[in-house]
Amino acid sequence: MRILWIVPYLPWPTTSGGKTRQYHLLRTLSERGHRITLLAQSKTPADDAAHAALEPLLERLIVVPRRPLKHPLTLLAGVFAPWPLLTTVNGLSAPLQAQFAQLLTEHWDVIQVEHSYSLQPFMRTLQQRRRTFVLTEHNLESSLGGATYDRFPKWAEPFVKYDQWRCRQWERKAFDAAAHVIAVTEADAQAMRQLSSSPVSVVVNGVDSRAFAEVNADAQSQRLLFVGNYEYAPNLDAVQWLLEEIFPRVWRQCPNARLAVAGYGLPEHWRNRWPDERIEWLGFVPDLCALQRRCAGFVAALRHGGGSKLKVLEAMAAGLPLVSTAQGVSGLAVQPQAHYLAGESAEALADAIVHLLDEPSLARQLADAARVYARQYHDWAVAGNELEHIYRTLLTSKEPQPCA
Repeated sequence: MRILWIVPYLPWPTTSGGKTRQYHLLRTLSERGHRITLLAQSKTPADDAAHAALEPLLERLIVVPRRPLKHPLTLLAGVFAPWPLLTTVNGLSAPLQAQFAQLLTEHWDVIQVEHSYSLQPFMRTLQQRRRTFVLTEHNLESSLGGATYDRFPKWAEPFVKYDQWRCRQWERKAFDAAAHVIAVTEADAQAMRQLSSSPVSVVVNGVDSRAFAEVNADAQSQRLLFVGNYEYAPNLDAVQWLLEEIFPRVWRQCPNARLAVAGYGLPEHWRNRWPDERIEWLGFVPDLCALQRRCAGFVAALRHGGGSKLKVLEAMAAGLPLVSTAQGVSGLAVQPQAHYLAGESAEALADAIVHLLDEPSLARQLADAARVYARQYHDWAVAGNELEHIYRTLLTSKEPQPCA
């Protein structure tokens, strides 16, 4: 198939769950012979590493610059436009609209748009030319307000409520316009079906099982790992909860326990806020497998968010025993005590971490079960199969039917 794939960021380097999903789905589809043109917005130009990683997967890579966050147009639209703030940040781009209009003069079997918040520059042209498209929503953005808006000052609460209302209205409009909507979990899919009559299917988040197959945890290290993109508010909240409430309780029982904090966009001031030498501030780590081999387990202390967590799937595929909240394993068919140790309070999570460190045989049992689950149900090949099935269904529905 010829696929036009549209995304509001460059999928390399894979510094977030969204970028990781984009890269591996593009890789999977490319390996199956599909011909893909990637149209991406980016805050920064594509460097040599991005070209080297992406171009072998694509027929064409087209990158359009995104205006700065504090550009006057963004600030004005954020207050007065009918679209939610996240949509105005990624929308209202004349160069992007012009590039898209030119691409629509070509034949495409599938037009794939990632994220409803990126749809605004394309909606009118798609409707005018009566072109169908598939829309993937990684998280139901209107339900993320508890984590996304808590950085706003109290006096901005009326604007927060207004923006959440705009977000719900835009989601309905975007879902209704799509020929097919894709969610990453069944729970998100059910919520989306309440907003729109468009068909909604699940394409799971995945993991490259081959890349993590030879990794095993180091039970003697006493090191727990957390990985996240710290431009995403739920990950900021998770680290703050870990260091303010959870690990002080762990250290009272296991004074030698360590926490490694890795991922893109690590705030520099955290090193001064929590100077304990048992905390390892690592930032973005290019070789995640090497880091995982030095860890005794993974802790997903997530209280907000949506979808399923790629960092959790990667830990499971790498054989790292897991301690998690229900939010940390959302969208995954895993069970407490069978695949991971569960906790919803700081006390319960601290006790689970201590339990994991004190009982290496239990840790290995949980890790083995979780690795089998990740490999069987969440390899990127599974996600590729689900996505191809949706594409084939759409193409079949487009074909002219024979006369009776």
